[in-house]
Amino acid sequence: MTRRSTREAATRDPFGRLRLLRLLAGIVLLAAVSWEVLAGDNLRFSQTYLTIQLVVCLVFLADFFVRWAAAGDRGRYLRRNLLYLLISIPWLNISAWCGADMTHDWGLVVGMMPLVRAFLAMAIVVEWLVGDNRIHRLFAAYLFTVVVFTYLSALVFYDYEVAVNPRLHGFGNALWWAWMNVTTVGAEIFPVTAVGKVVCVLLPSLGMLFFPIFTTYILQEYAPRKKRSDQ
Repeated sequence: MTRRSTREAATRDPFGRLRLLRLLAGIVLLAAVSWEVLAGDNLRFSQTYLTIQLVVCLVFLADFFVRWAAAGDRGRYLRRNLLYLLISIPWLNISAWCGADMTHDWGLVVGMMPLVRAFLAMAIVVEWLVGDNRIHRLFAAYLFTVVVFTYLSALVFYDYEVAVNPRLHGFGNALWWAWMNVTTVGAEIFPVTAVGKVVCVLLPSLGMLFFPIFTTYILQEYAPRKKRSDQ
C-alpha cells in the first residue's frame, strides 16, 4: 500500500476525527504543562492549567469510550486498554474537588500522566506521515520519543531542581543538561532531589537504547544502495 492509499484509508477511518481531536488535545496539554512549569510559581497549579487538563482528559475519555462501544469484544478491549483509561482520568482535578492537599511535586507527576496518551496520538501521526516503510516508521517514532521525552525530562528537572540546585540557572541549563545526558556525555549539573536523580538515570538509559536503533537504520537505509552502486 502506498502512502497515498494509506492517507485515503485514514480519511475513511470512522475514528479519524477523534484521532485528530486527540492529537490537538495532546499538543495543547504539552504546551500547558510547559507554560505551567516555566511561568508558574512552583507552589500551586493555576486554575487555567487545571481547566485545560480537565478538558484534555475528557477528550481522551470520550475517545476511549467511543472505541470501547464500537469494539467487537468489549471485555478484551477493556483489558488491553485499561492503562490508557486510568491515565486519562483527571486525577489532579478530582483531588482538587475533594480538597486533597497534594503537593506541587506530586501534582506535577500526576498531571503529566495524560501526556502518555498524548504521546501515543502524536507518535501515530508521525508514523502515518512517514509512510509504509517499516524501518522509517520505527526510526521516526523512536526519534520523536527521544526528543519529546528529553524535553519533558528537562521540564521536570527544572521544576524540581531550580529552587534547590545552585548549579541550575534557568530552563536553558536544564535543557542542555537533558540533552547531554541522553547522549550519555553527561553534564556538570548534578541532581540533588530524588526525582532529579531518577531522571538522570533514565535519560542515559534511553540514549543507549536509541543509538543501536540509529545504527540499524543507517545500515538498512544505505547498505543496499552501496551494494547496488558497487555492482
